[in-house]
Amino acid sequence: MFKKIFISGLLAISLIFGVSACTNNNTQEKQKQAYTNQADYPAQYKYIKDFEQLGYGVFVHFGLYSIIGQGEWYLDKNPNANKEEYEKLPAQFNVDPDWAKDIVSSAKNSGAKYITITTRHHEGFSLYDTCGLNTYDAPHSKCHRDLIKEFVSECNAQGIKPFFYHTLLDWHEPTYTQDFDKYLDYLYNSVELLCTNYGEIGGFWFDGWWDKKDADWKFDRLYNMVKKHQPNAMIINNTGLDNLGKVSHPLIDSVTFERGNPSFVDNSDRPRAGEMCESITDHWGYAKDDISFKPVSSLIDTLMICRKFNSNFLLNVGPQANGKFGDYEKQTLDYLGKWIKTNKDFIYKARKTDIDADNADILYDESHYYAVISDVPMETNVKKDDPNALKTINIKTDKKVVNAIYLDNNKAPEVSDNKFKLNPFPYGTSLHTRIVQFDLE
Repeated sequence: MFKKIFISGLLAISLIFGVSACTNNNTQEKQKQAYTNQADYPAQYKYIKDFEQLGYGVFVHFGLYSIIGQGEWYLDKNPNANKEEYEKLPAQFNVDPDWAKDIVSSAKNSGAKYITITTRHHEGFSLYDTCGLNTYDAPHSKCHRDLIKEFVSECNAQGIKPFFYHTLLDWHEPTYTQDFDKYLDYLYNSVELLCTNYGEIGGFWFDGWWDKKDADWKFDRLYNMVKKHQPNAMIINNTGLDNLGKVSHPLIDSVTFERGNPSFVDNSDRPRAGEMCESITDHWGYAKDDISFKPVSSLIDTLMICRKFNSNFLLNVGPQANGKFGDYEKQTLDYLGKWIKTNKDFIYKARKTDIDADNADILYDESHYYAVISDVPMETNVKKDDPNALKTINIKTDKKVVNAIYLDNNKAPEVSDNKFKLNPFPYGTSLHTRIVQFDLE
């Protein structure tokens, strides 16, 4: 009897999540891609389609660790770190009055459509007014201001979507180690303040559950509270470096790919997005001795890989102690934005297709197709005796390729039998990746 009940239970669960207990591997793979077409999303999931069409955002790790300038994990990773001295840093936390305008402007210039900011990181210090939950927050620091209020106000003024990162683990709050149930009440109340005091936000990006993998985090309670106050907010919970793309809870709206290439997202039960996060250096928080900056060409490649797998790209930049990005970071963001604008902002709605091509990835935005060609040389750097220097793009489809045009200069390649020889960038221009827009008839 128990065996029959157990099997019946499995079948019922399988039906709820849209997967048969007897499904073979091929059918499972199809079901994992059940909602790849945004036109098939039920109306209640429009907010996920909207998120996917944001395409690219900027991640901001900002906190007390920005004063020290040795990364956001300084308190945990540096053997010389003194917690008692560290927790006196709010007395030095004096953020420039125009910090939010500076960050939002830089993100917007880079082509980002949203910004995810650390409202509270693992150190336990909050950039928002905790309204009496504790005094370890920005209003009780030297700046005496609610920095999240300033951030959201500036995002709204510049037309960019604010998202909130919030830690789950906490090095400051004693109940995290002493009374976990009481800590979860503290966490719940903290997140509820963010849900109710700052107007409409794009979503929550939680992080740190992996610190207590076997604990009951009561995510049903937390997530349902977020949806109660912010019904269109994305719920994202970072699964970390070792669980890329894992669906950790049925209410998760987007899986994460931390520092790893995205892959197909399991949306067998409901529409679900993907988001890959990477930092402009090796650290998330500002580190003054980190010069391992990623080149713009590498960031473009990462952005294109994300769009190829219908995932967003979340690029992190850590502000300095005054709340502003460094000059190198600003310039990198500006150049990335220049590439996006030069290519007619095609990245936001472009999604993967089933069309293959030699030497290109093919995307589609419900209006046009796009051939994405990476590592394109400038004409004076082309070696005539190198047969592979200029690629032949072969678009594999039974339909005819028409209206092909380079987005960066509005010139047309010569297409014959759905093939064309890639033109290098003309002298004076070198953008690493070329985009050819085309139609099929």
